Amino acid sequence: MNQKDLLILGENTLKKSNVDDAHIKAKILLEFVLKQNDSELLKNELEEVNSLKKQQYEETLKEIINGKPLQYITNSQEFMALNFFVNENVLIPQPDTEILVETAIKIIEKCTVNSKCESIRKEGIKEYNTENRPVEVLDLCTGSGCIGISIAKYSTNTKVTASDISKEAIQVAKKNAILNKVEEKIEFIVSNLFENIKNKKFKIIVSNPPYIETSVIKTLSKEVQNEPKLALDGGEDGLLFYKKILNEAHKYLEYDGYLLLEIGYNQAEKIINFYKKNCQNFWNLETQKPIKDLAGNDRVLIFKNKY
Repeated sequence: MNQKDLLILGENTLKKSNVDDAHIKAKILLEFVLKQNDSELLKNELEEVNSLKKQQYEETLKEIINGKPLQYITNSQEFMALNFFVNENVLIPQPDTEILVETAIKIIEKCTVNSKCESIRKEGIKEYNTENRPVEVLDLCTGSGCIGISIAKYSTNTKVTASDISKEAIQVAKKNAILNKVEEKIEFIVSNLFENIKNKKFKIIVSNPPYIETSVIKTLSKEVQNEPKLALDGGEDGLLFYKKILNEAHKYLEYDGYLLLEIGYNQAEKIINFYKKNCQNFWNLETQKPIKDLAGNDRVLIFKNKY
């Protein structure tokens, strides 16, 4: 069987099992198995495929049909134009989260400029080397490390601390820092939220915590249910981690520091109500209206430390 026929077989196999995007997934799997890129696959479409590669391809198709995410088979996901290694120990980075990263980078740039201007005002100097005063960022619940690593990659004046309760996730994040050549700019800590974040203050805390309601997880697609539940389950109301973070994060921020939270599309009002009832003493809500993602859904809230 040649490559073209095998691709058709793969697509039809996935379609019969009602797998979404059957052609795309069949093609990516074949590229992965044959270790060819898109143009090579087209160029070599009439080449015969040996029996071992054919068997491997058919096995990966079965995995997809059984609900295994494609990214866990290829161990790869693009995020912020960077490549990330992913496996069953971490959530698969999603494009919606890029809004959180882009917002954080804008704030980092503003903090850098403000720091430079303040130094000039106080010290009366004409030039100021911002490289000596990096903006300290904490990526809480880092998972694959996609948020913190992207911030480190695209912000020249940043030092990132990335934490996660999962030792396995931290190992994946470390691998990704090396893969994207920012390992010297990131410190990794195994920590249940702020438990092991001691004696340190940050200018910015970013977090995409677990926020799916426990009862909702079982209604999600098979692919999502095969991602780590630890990284999905946000408790009965989905707000468990937001409440903890809002109650504690101010202790770990500098004066006028920022807290950036990725939120579920329907959670903004609930989180803001919790803030108004419980946290107004130490937070200002910077985003009266949540920042929206490319699909028009509420995606990011920004709070600023009062003290």
